Amino acid sequence: MEPRPPATAMTPPPPAVLLGAHGAARNADEDYAAELAAFERVRAQAARYLRPDDLERLEEAFELSRASHEGQYRISGEPYVFHPLSVAEVLTQWHLDVQALIAGLLHDVMEDSHVAKADLEARFGKTVAELVDGVSKLDKIESQTYQQAQAENFRKMFLAMARDVRVILIKLADRLHNMRTLDAVRPDKRRRIATETLEVFAPIANRLGLNTLYRELQELSFKNTHPMRFRVLGNALRAVRGNQRELITRLLTSIRERMPAWGIEAEVYGREKHLYGIYRKMVDKNLSFEQVLDIYGFRILVKDIPDCYRALGALHELYKPVPGKIKDYIALPKANGYQSLHTTVIGPNGLPVEVQIRTEAMHTVAESGVASHWLYKDDSMQSLSDLQRKTHNWLQSLLELQSTSGDSSEFFEHVKIDLFPGEVFVFTPAGQIRNLPRGATAVDFAYAVHTDVGNRCVACRINSELRPLRTELKNGDQVEITTAQHAHPNPAWLSYVRTGKARAEIRHFLKTVHQEEATQLGERLLAQAMRQFGMQLADVGSAAWDRFLKEFTTRSREDIFTEIGLGKRLAAIVGRRLADLQDEKTLAEGQEVVRPRQSLPILIQSGEGMAVQMAQCCRPIPGDPIVGLLRKDQGLEIHMNDCPVLTRNHSAERDRWVDVEWEAGSERLFDVGIRVLIHHRRGILARVAAAIADQDANIQNVNMENENGGDTIIHFTIQVKNRIHLAQIMRAVRHIPDVVRIVRHRATDRAFEKR
Repeated sequence: MEPRPPATAMTPPPPAVLLGAHGAARNADEDYAAELAAFERVRAQAARYLRPDDLERLEEAFELSRASHEGQYRISGEPYVFHPLSVAEVLTQWHLDVQALIAGLLHDVMEDSHVAKADLEARFGKTVAELVDGVSKLDKIESQTYQQAQAENFRKMFLAMARDVRVILIKLADRLHNMRTLDAVRPDKRRRIATETLEVFAPIANRLGLNTLYRELQELSFKNTHPMRFRVLGNALRAVRGNQRELITRLLTSIRERMPAWGIEAEVYGREKHLYGIYRKMVDKNLSFEQVLDIYGFRILVKDIPDCYRALGALHELYKPVPGKIKDYIALPKANGYQSLHTTVIGPNGLPVEVQIRTEAMHTVAESGVASHWLYKDDSMQSLSDLQRKTHNWLQSLLELQSTSGDSSEFFEHVKIDLFPGEVFVFTPAGQIRNLPRGATAVDFAYAVHTDVGNRCVACRINSELRPLRTELKNGDQVEITTAQHAHPNPAWLSYVRTGKARAEIRHFLKTVHQEEATQLGERLLAQAMRQFGMQLADVGSAAWDRFLKEFTTRSREDIFTEIGLGKRLAAIVGRRLADLQDEKTLAEGQEVVRPRQSLPILIQSGEGMAVQMAQCCRPIPGDPIVGLLRKDQGLEIHMNDCPVLTRNHSAERDRWVDVEWEAGSERLFDVGIRVLIHHRRGILARVAAAIADQDANIQNVNMENENGGDTIIHFTIQVKNRIHLAQIMRAVRHIPDVVRIVRHRATDRAFEKR
């Protein structure tokens, strides 16, 4: 490169002396020389695998980055351009292509220097512009909180990452350098950034198989969130390191000598476990530092998979394994592509030691993860192709989450759930392996197979035995899902599903179905309102509808129906306005308007869904005189005519009352409460329950309370078809000896009193 570029309109010559972030005088020439030296390190590493013309483009990107950040300084006081240079240097360690390196050098120019995306596209191509845009934050809206803005920024980043994984690799390199230089930041911001890194960016690195980066981000986050604990543990580990040095050396030597005896060419080395891993073990298992014995581990690298298993046999001949501590991640790789054999053995002096056994190719994937796609582009390496496939599937799942999530916060919540790697391996009836998070249930498994299987599941068999859908799965379980054509997700599933996909799909289904039902209900309510003005809904012409939609700035008729069904608009007001608009058109055409008024009730059908709810205060059933109450955002709530809730709100909500009637021939079951006063005798509860069951009724809930005088009140919630069915049940119970009185109970009724 030239010692100093000529001044241009884009890069004005800097003054000889500048002021840094803290007001300290800086020498511009010295800064520029340091910038050139930093870039030379980047270019030297990139030159190992890039073409000469790529290096020229990289130099051009550096000049734009330097010019764009001219006069900008980090909190530490150093010129800002050192940050993108450090990001690019990290990317060269992963052997990323020239487009990613250029984007790394320019990743902040759109956000901090207002360089337009179109300018980047014209100069470096569309791909580079998309990468930079994917990493750049959105402009913050004033009404947004910090959490809302962050969730929206993460949503943008994840969606860009789903289209091109290099976006997240650049962002991870950016976060790594920020974490390495976090000491200059004020303590409260330092803790916030470190916590965010630990909760989001470290799990992303782990999910992508970037193990080295994952560990460093964890260590840096631990250092900045709990600095005192970090220092204390570090000092304790250094003390142990000196005390156990001879023991570790002896163990390392014995393993190295044993491998050739089994005909295995192996590289063996020891490694000290990371402070954060030791800290998490202490917290999770409530241990002191002295109780954490396996603070050292060993790694054995061999040439192929058969040697991995031979090395395991040689190791177990040398040292006894700890039962239950052998894990085969070669046959069952982790979701991020990680493969290795893990075992814990009892070494000299009873010291437990964890040993990992893997091939060189597995080691590359374990340390570099998805970045190994750029490090080693050898399609014959099955582990890499599997990793690419798994990464692609996960990125595609992010797009599915986006399509089913309502807002950025909900989307971010689902992604965070999915960021933690699966630890449970279960099997389909056909023998296929599914990798799920620990704590996942049969419902999670159903959605992992297919969304339709999840939406329609009604039962499951685990290891050929019928089990509840909420059953947590264990390693090796074989799971078979039973589906039904008309089944749909239960809102209660949200309380125990573990995967983001299952949670997002359930919420999406419930939201969609609720909206569809609200649309249908709104159309029926509006049709009823129109009949009061002597019109059918079909009589309203397109011209009247167009004028109405324009007046109320609404996109479509379906939106109006939905708002009516959800209680956001009153059907009577909409109907009156539509009737007026249609009358104006009719009169304008010279025709006379003659319409008789009539009022017909809405029929409550047997298959009503979430848009029509039975009020819990009075629990109406077919045969009861009823009235509908339109509640905002909740749809139509059905009450009995004499419900005290309606009486209390008579004046306030009278305009939201809707005439309704039961549709004949309903087969749906409805919840209803009954109270039974009994003389307390042995077996009386069983006799009452049997009488209810004999009348073909389900008992949903039962509880008892003692009355003065030795009598007992039994509260039942039962399911009935209609009032006739309820009367049959009450008559059967009343005939039981020791039953004093039975009444239908509503939540608004006063306390049950003996007569």
